Amino acid sequence: MRPSRHRPAKGRAVTALSIDHVSKRFGPPGAPLILGDIELEIPEGQFVALLGSSGCGKTTLLRIMGGLETATGGRVEVAGRELGSSAASRRRALGDVGFVFQEHNLLPWRSALANVLLPLESRKVPRSERRAIAAAMLDVVGLSAASAKLPHQLSGGMRQRVAIARALSYDPSVLLMDEPFGALDAQTRDNLNLELQRIWLEKQKTVVFVTHSIQEAVFLADRVVVMQAGPGRIVADVPIELERPRGIDVLATPEFARYTGVLREALAHDAAGEHGSAA
Repeated sequence: MRPSRHRPAKGRAVTALSIDHVSKRFGPPGAPLILGDIELEIPEGQFVALLGSSGCGKTTLLRIMGGLETATGGRVEVAGRELGSSAASRRRALGDVGFVFQEHNLLPWRSALANVLLPLESRKVPRSERRAIAAAMLDVVGLSAASAKLPHQLSGGMRQRVAIARALSYDPSVLLMDEPFGALDAQTRDNLNLELQRIWLEKQKTVVFVTHSIQEAVFLADRVVVMQAGPGRIVADVPIELERPRGIDVLATPEFARYTGVLREALAHDAAGEHGSAA
């Protein structure tokens, strides 16, 4: 089984995210590129994992997708809107994007419900509607009973579920997730991967999920995009054709092992080539 290096054919589905020859450098012209000539199209409703080691640029790419960073070169479209360099264009695009980071960033003095209310307040959603929306999102992540609790009264996994509810509260078309479960223990991480899959199947959002875990990428994604550094680039694009919903038992199947092997080979092959060129 070889990893596909081709993007999905255009016209098969509505494109949620389009990354066209995007590059990024921090510093003046001539500074080293962090990302080099990235091309990627993500259809609406697809769950895509960005897989790679630290420093390969996957988080920078995610931040460019969401308008938190501007690209040095190339073109980015979110839900059909070009993400330009102006603050106004980024604000428009951000209306279509939800973020979940490794740090939950909950306000410690606000309850779980009040934290989910935050983006609704900033978007001027009518007061009469806010509470019902926030309560519904907490129900989606299974935390209705914890709505009045403060963040310090919640476990790490529960805090991340509140963060997911907050990101979903204003109904974004795209959900960007930067290693949201990376700091959690293995059992909690497995449970949250199951929970995230359930939410995704229910909501059918477009998801881009950054991870350095091959197992997590295969378990969650419809498609795994493998990145390498020097500068950051896509080295493989692997469709994951495992039936859904996926239970933890899928981890022990031959099919799962084949996919993890393909991804390990993609990472190892490119790393070996990098060392060889540097020698």
